[in-house]
Amino acid sequence: MDNEKPKISQAMINAYDEYTHLHLDRRRFMERLTQLAGSGAAAAAIAPLLGASGARAEMVPEADDRLEIKDVTYPGAAGATMSGYLARPKSAAGKLGSVIVIHENRGLNAHIKDVARRVALEGFNALAVDFLSPQGGTPPDEDKARQMFSTLDPQQVAANGEASRFYLAGMDGANGKVGAVGFCWGGGAVNNLAVKSPELAAGVAYYGAQPKAEDVPAIKAPLMLHYGGLDERINAGIPAYRDALQKDGKTYEIFVYESVNHAFNNDTSAARYDKAAADLAWSRTIAFFRKHLA
Repeated sequence: MDNEKPKISQAMINAYDEYTHLHLDRRRFMERLTQLAGSGAAAAAIAPLLGASGARAEMVPEADDRLEIKDVTYPGAAGATMSGYLARPKSAAGKLGSVIVIHENRGLNAHIKDVARRVALEGFNALAVDFLSPQGGTPPDEDKARQMFSTLDPQQVAANGEASRFYLAGMDGANGKVGAVGFCWGGGAVNNLAVKSPELAAGVAYYGAQPKAEDVPAIKAPLMLHYGGLDERINAGIPAYRDALQKDGKTYEIFVYESVNHAFNNDTSAARYDKAAADLAWSRTIAFFRKHLA
């Protein structure tokens, strides 16, 4: 019996979401998890399953010989220097469309770099941007990284997103068309970038916070929006966003994957990852980029 996996309830997943996205600190999260799990030992076993594991972050090896990979820096907004992780196919016929990959509120980590490699293998130039660059870059400590996000100005984030788009559009081997895909915090950043950048060619937001309805008329890019059916916090904003997009005649697709959680695409989180939903959303995402970035 000792080898059985701990049972994880929806209440535990909700508590983790509150810890990572709202105002529950680590100590209170563990107290709540202990109450839900029945003991401190059970809580200690469950906590790593709720979080992300760097050990599970590599689906595409960094040494994959089909890819050209390098760290890059380029001018950001207001004099900032942005840094990122660029992955490109080694053998490509002609110029390629490009994709900005925007991280969750943990910053640029091994998982997001792996996502960039996955995008590159689909035939795109992929740039995973470190949006904590103006604050010195993503730290190794995830809790510290999450705290740093509270200091970011959304307008500055959007401006640095636009600087990233400009950099990719002018890169050798690029066809000038740039899309963006983001997850969690990054999904919200994609929505805001779509508001601020008339040149964005396509935006895909995974379980991202929605912009204000009054900002929707500024959106020019076609959008694809993925949501987990159990993600009540983020899903509360879907109706107003959908209504505003429809009212203004925008090109958009919304997919809600039933019975899956926020962060269902993150394969490094054992408790929340859902392979079926992730695979379907990914196939839709790549088809969308192929349509709009060719």
